[in-house]
Amino acid sequence: MTSTEARPLMIDQNADLADWCKQWLQLPFVAVDTEFVRTETFFPIAGLIQIGDGERAFLIDPLAITDWSPLVALLESPAVVKVLHACGEDLEVFLHLCGALPAPLFDTQLAAAFLGMDFSMGYSRLVSALLDIELPKDVTRSDWLQRPLSDRQLQYAADDTVHLAAVYKLLAPRIEAAGLTDWLLEDTADMVANARVMVEPAEAYHRIKQAWRLKPAELAILQLLCDWREHQARQRDQARNRLLREATLCPLAQRQPDSLQALARLDDMHPRTVRQDGEVILDLIRQGQALPQEQWPQSVPEPLPADANRLLKTLRKVGQQHAERLGMASEIILRKKVLEAMVRTGYPCGPYSLPKELTGWRRELMGEELLALANQFSTKGQTA
Repeated sequence: MTSTEARPLMIDQNADLADWCKQWLQLPFVAVDTEFVRTETFFPIAGLIQIGDGERAFLIDPLAITDWSPLVALLESPAVVKVLHACGEDLEVFLHLCGALPAPLFDTQLAAAFLGMDFSMGYSRLVSALLDIELPKDVTRSDWLQRPLSDRQLQYAADDTVHLAAVYKLLAPRIEAAGLTDWLLEDTADMVANARVMVEPAEAYHRIKQAWRLKPAELAILQLLCDWREHQARQRDQARNRLLREATLCPLAQRQPDSLQALARLDDMHPRTVRQDGEVILDLIRQGQALPQEQWPQSVPEPLPADANRLLKTLRKVGQQHAERLGMASEIILRKKVLEAMVRTGYPCGPYSLPKELTGWRRELMGEELLALANQFSTKGQTA
């Protein structure tokens, strides 16, 4: 059935949502999508929630609904598979909107990679490849908080879940036939678990790309700045970079300006930041300067040297061989961050150990093989 055969139903009353959720709880799966706005806020603002039952689309208005408990019951029902595509941001939407996350979860982007299609495949391309339907692209970035929503927006949103359900009906049997269902659901369960983990503000400095360049005394200042930025972004519901741009954080920690004028002269320092929070930033720098050495953070690990590439390539081949044998996209079977974490356990001379990042079915499938290869590589290097 196409989206034109049954008009999407708009749900904007709590009682209607409860009634429909009761019906959806009887289904084997629902296709789920969200439209949201997140331009200047820390948290995404839901503009529309779409549910597809395999026959038609339902559009839930989050600006009108006040009781989300029926949807929570649906999202958390172990009997109903929730089908989403590249759902990282959707998970944030649900967590902020109603405190719940979809489980069990079937991510069609992940499923496509498991079946040997391109890694990280966009939704439009997947729909085109499987359904031979070309999706419009001009509505995606429109204002989903406006009311009334345009007919074009409503049709686009409805089509999303109609097509998503059709894609699922094609992918799920293939995943099952390949014996990959358990692995896929294990990966999506990890995605859901990770979505619940909020970065600790005191650890936020680890996420700053150039932090490894800083000395411990400078890291002490960076840690305070990042801790403050993370707390304030959440408290004010303001995007981190609108509050204080990431590009200014390391220069702040290195140059340590002591006046508003010096602060304003930093590259990428927004005048609004100086005006609104300049004095606080200067005070944080002074606090960092005053910290005793025993309270300085340890140095952040440097990127792996170019010499480590030989070992990385050797280990990557293990993943590629398994991927080829299983008909999967190689990027999905052994991710770069896992390989790098493993190399860090023993580089350059070993012995190596399996990193905590290598988990579940991947660890079981090739953990011992990777470990033996890494330690054999180390032994060769020492005897060369």
